[in-house]
Amino acid sequence: MCLSIVRSFPITSLLFIPVTRGLASILLLCTSIPLLAAAVAYGQNAPIVLTSADRRLATSLNGEWSSIVDPYFSGLFSFHHEEKKNGWFLNQKAKPGDPFPIEYDYAKAPKLKVPGDWNTQRESLLYYEGPIWYERDFAFQPKEHSHVFLHVGAANYHSWFWINGKKICEHDGGFTSFNCEVTSAIHAGSNFIVAAVDNTRREDNVPTLETDWWNYGGLTREISLIEVPEAFIDQFDLHLGKAEGKDENHLVIEGWVHVIGGKAGENTEVQIPELGAKTSAAIGADGRAAFHFNVNSLQRWSPESPKLYKVALRLGMDSIEELMGFRTVEARGTQILLNGKPIFLRGISIHAEAPYRTGRAYSHKDAETLLGWAKELGCNFVRLAHYPHDETMLRAADRMGLLVWSENPVYWALQFDNPKVLAKAEQQLDEEIGTSRNHAAIILWSMANETPNTPARTQFITTLAERARALDPSRLITAALLVRADGHTKIVDDQLGKALDVIGVNEYIGWYEQHPETADVTDWRIEYQKPLIVSEFGGDAKFGLHGGENDRWTEEYQANIFRHQLPMLNRIPQLRGVSPWILMDFRSPNRPLVGVQDEFNRKGLISDQGQKKQAFFILQKAYKEGTVGKAE
Repeated sequence: MCLSIVRSFPITSLLFIPVTRGLASILLLCTSIPLLAAAVAYGQNAPIVLTSADRRLATSLNGEWSSIVDPYFSGLFSFHHEEKKNGWFLNQKAKPGDPFPIEYDYAKAPKLKVPGDWNTQRESLLYYEGPIWYERDFAFQPKEHSHVFLHVGAANYHSWFWINGKKICEHDGGFTSFNCEVTSAIHAGSNFIVAAVDNTRREDNVPTLETDWWNYGGLTREISLIEVPEAFIDQFDLHLGKAEGKDENHLVIEGWVHVIGGKAGENTEVQIPELGAKTSAAIGADGRAAFHFNVNSLQRWSPESPKLYKVALRLGMDSIEELMGFRTVEARGTQILLNGKPIFLRGISIHAEAPYRTGRAYSHKDAETLLGWAKELGCNFVRLAHYPHDETMLRAADRMGLLVWSENPVYWALQFDNPKVLAKAEQQLDEEIGTSRNHAAIILWSMANETPNTPARTQFITTLAERARALDPSRLITAALLVRADGHTKIVDDQLGKALDVIGVNEYIGWYEQHPETADVTDWRIEYQKPLIVSEFGGDAKFGLHGGENDRWTEEYQANIFRHQLPMLNRIPQLRGVSPWILMDFRSPNRPLVGVQDEFNRKGLISDQGQKKQAFFILQKAYKEGTVGKAE
């Protein structure tokens, strides 16, 4: 029975956990056979996850694409809402004598840059929500005996892709990368690709209808073609394990490599030349080879010394070279231990908003600017909210020595009792971890942000937490919770805390409640003997708007919040980190106050044009002088 089920799915198995919805009662019998969650959602057109996809040799499809705005989606559906067989994905050209009109022409259509959101590229699209078609012509020469994948860094939110008129895949989720096999659709010479991207907000999406950030639509991250041999490595996981013996210089690296198209018994190889480490392991029947080998004199990755090693992985004709750091993270009592030593996380929250130009961040320059400001602030930690950020951000964090909180876009009030919504959240979590698991900077997988405290919510996110641990037991699980108040006492007793390794809490004393001075008389009661991170606090200020310290929206008022917050936070015994909201102002349609917000959330310590507000320097001084927080 197991084999017959597996044969009904494409050979794109990547994740070593059972599918928990749909065919769960049968597939629980097949837990040794890895299945990609997306296969259930998309059938034969399931995208796959490729770890280190950006390290593969690739043909870039970035640049200008033709675009057609299609608010009624008439390019895909008829007036009876039946899917067309002659939709705009065929890229048809009008010819004399045609019995029907061709009502679109990509050659005459305006251009959009890829990567990039459409909202900030064309004024008429700033508020647009709906489908837009993309088309690009390209030349390609596929190699014999190879697979070709279309790599999509992100497309918000639901996306469809066709090569030369043949559908290759569709995908849900706006912030995770995915890969669609195009081998049978692409050919030597001239080709064309068509994509339809729909950013319409829906109740059963993840995230759902309401967010406090701009709903940037389009092909927002890089697009490329990746070519691999017939047998290739799709995912791998290497991390620092427990040392054998007492000598800290003799450490263990452990993990696995998973392959597609390989033969059982065939060897895969891992090599770290700088450490003189080289080992091999045979592929099992499940396509997986496990590794466990000693290394001498390894320098552990840390914020103070973000050492990266070149790691080479090989399988027959396939090879990947990656830069990786090795470190351990664990929670012990109320401490967070990095490489076995207590650490306090001096952090800041960051949206993937591009500095200066606004819009969705995607470039190396965007990442280096945002994380450079975090380093200037004195941070050793960043909370990348409220969704998985681009690979460029993670690579920059690895290089710069910034620990990372990476978050699944389970945000506010989802349909927590809807199994389809859970399946979407699981799929995006799978893609997030599958893509990013080898970044030393990531120490926390966050399951959610500010969700309502209900039994359905608690079960939903507990399921995600269990899934994350199965996928990656080497990191800590957290979520940003809401707190309740009893007079001047803040109480953290959300039932979801039982499922977390580290408790995250958001609070806005002085902005959404009371006054900045209220923090002086506020106490905290934490019901869990676990590390606590205050994952949000702060208030809005427009750069250059000045007044008294009690005048809202001024830099002085925002600075006053920070002056009163930091001493209060120091009174929380198990406080092990903070990530105030937020590094830089960002667009949000929920913030309409003319002349102050102008559709920007102004809680940034830096304006969207790079101007530092007074609160930046207050937090910077506290971080650099070590006057906020203790590691133990």
